Amino acid sequence: MKLNIKNTFTSQLPADPITDNSRRQVTKACYSFVTPKQTGKPELVNVSPEMLDTLGLSENDAKTKQFLNVFTGNTVLEGTTPYAMCYGGHQFGHWAGQLGDGRAINLFEVQHNNQNWKLQLKGAGETPYSRTADGLAVLRSSVREYLCSEAMYHLGVPTTRALSLALSGDPVLRDVMYNGNPAYEKGAIVTRVSPSFLRFGSYEIHASRNDLSTLKTLVDYTINSHFSHLVTVNTKAEINKQTYVQFLNDVAMRSLDMVIHWQRVGFVHGVMNTDNLSILGLTIDYGPYGWLEGYEPGWTPNTTDRQNKRYQFGTQPDIVLWNLYQLANALYPLIEEAEGLEAVLANYAEQKDIKYLQMMRSKIGLSSEEQLDANLIQELEDCLQLTETDMTIFFRNLSDFDGANPTNGLQIIRESFYDIESVTEAIKDRWNLWFDSYADRLQRESISAKAKKENMNSVNPKYVLRNYMAQLAIDDANKGDYKLIDDLFNLLKQPYAEQTKHEKWFAKRPEWARHKVGCSMLSCSS
Repeated sequence: MKLNIKNTFTSQLPADPITDNSRRQVTKACYSFVTPKQTGKPELVNVSPEMLDTLGLSENDAKTKQFLNVFTGNTVLEGTTPYAMCYGGHQFGHWAGQLGDGRAINLFEVQHNNQNWKLQLKGAGETPYSRTADGLAVLRSSVREYLCSEAMYHLGVPTTRALSLALSGDPVLRDVMYNGNPAYEKGAIVTRVSPSFLRFGSYEIHASRNDLSTLKTLVDYTINSHFSHLVTVNTKAEINKQTYVQFLNDVAMRSLDMVIHWQRVGFVHGVMNTDNLSILGLTIDYGPYGWLEGYEPGWTPNTTDRQNKRYQFGTQPDIVLWNLYQLANALYPLIEEAEGLEAVLANYAEQKDIKYLQMMRSKIGLSSEEQLDANLIQELEDCLQLTETDMTIFFRNLSDFDGANPTNGLQIIRESFYDIESVTEAIKDRWNLWFDSYADRLQRESISAKAKKENMNSVNPKYVLRNYMAQLAIDDANKGDYKLIDDLFNLLKQPYAEQTKHEKWFAKRPEWARHKVGCSMLSCSS
């Protein structure tokens, strides 16, 4: 197994001088060196062929003992120094101080095809940032992250990736619903891959401590490594105050692109704390996420957020803006002028509504723009909430509506209703009025019905990783059967294709899954 190892992060940023693995506050450093925990009996469950190729590895490499040992933390490659990152964060709107990689250990960087990738183990043991936790992960959460991060990539959503899923061979004690009933579960480790795992909280922690030297070093490293197009090159590279403002703007636009994609496919992150937002605008930290079944803007999958619903589906773009305010506050000491930062935030607020409207137009097949489109879309969203209506099935089937016969609209979307008996005459009338307006709007489109259908089916997936699908794979995996993990992994590589032989997965959530743990609400330990 040959990898082109690089160490830009550890060679260019300050390290924690203390090398023992004690829980502590880490100051004036961006990371702490740490060694992964030796596991009892590691076993590889699944490997992504696509990510092997991305990193310059072969499928034969994945079959070696060395691969298994490296990506379960049992072997540290020569010339590498695993580490955990230091960061802070606002959790549910409140500053939480130092957080850091509590159950993630970064192994090394790989350079391949002019791209730099950081490889990180999730669930490989304690770090100085683990606080009272064990730094381990269980099979159910690991299956969810492994499948979802790769599924999101193929949906076209900016995301971190996953290379491998493995069992550690060690039992892990977890209280899944925080109700005082802990139980032992199978331990597992996911290898996560990303150009960077830096998040908003990576900068907040240094600003909160008034450690402006480390803050500047980290921001400059980030710009040079990931936003180098912002650096003015004359006789030498120069980073100045304007560069920092442009940096925030780039982060804002990348984050906006990410969250609009979430809204497009019905993904709910569940825990959008500032330590869980990537500086690169990638979906990161797949914890208590969920997929909308019924179209419900107020839904959150996170049990911790059940009461306040801060991170509900409908508010995700606004929460990104709130988090950007915190990042702007962290960058302010390097700039000492608020005007540029405020302009970036104001622009995000304006672009948020523009981009959302553009995305929703694409979902209903509109290629042109009219002033009253926002009204048409708002009325659609209101209709979708009149009775429980499956988001994925609704938008996918809507592509069959060509506008020639408005009266067949309800029949086309009928399959998306969870309880057809609940669709009263009043609800039918409301829908029929909307289809009349929609048909009238389609008449003013210049593209053909066939082109409209193709366009809609390219943005409205047929298959997403519904929670019950992941739970079925988890249930099988707990019995030692990993076939469904592989089946879903391959199904979700082509989420927009018809895949008629897999039609059974194009279905509403079964009733047994409505309140089942893992299929509806999840805890942060999930």
